Amino acid sequence: MRTLYSSGAPWESTVGYSRAVRVGNTIEVAGTTAMKDGKLIGAGDAYAQTKCIFEIIKDAIEDLGGTMNDVVRTRMYVTNIELFEDIGRAHGEYFSKIRPASTMVEVSRLIDSDMLIEIEVTAIL
Repeated sequence: MRTLYSSGAPWESTVGYSRAVRVGNTIEVAGTTAMKDGKLIGAGDAYAQTKCIFEIIKDAIEDLGGTMNDVVRTRMYVTNIELFEDIGRAHGEYFSKIRPASTMVEVSRLIDSDMLIEIEVTAIL
């Protein structure tokens, strides 16, 4: 069975994607940025953006029947790897006990120049 989760973003149907998809006991969460109600949360603040992103991801996972404890993989795309400590601190607040496999890579840019980070996760229930 396939269950889709929508964040309500208008471009989901235009681009053809879901914020998250659950198939069986696996949840895949698409690349998520700190956009809420069409506004970027935490402009210039990697820690605030990361915290906001994990709250958006948490909502999606919980809506699909899981918890953050089910996360087995995080992938973080950052525009400035020198911000790794702020990003890592926020990541640790969610995952210091869970300790999923994790990747952080620097990318040249994201869809909005004020976005500092985009995160994907995989959860297995």
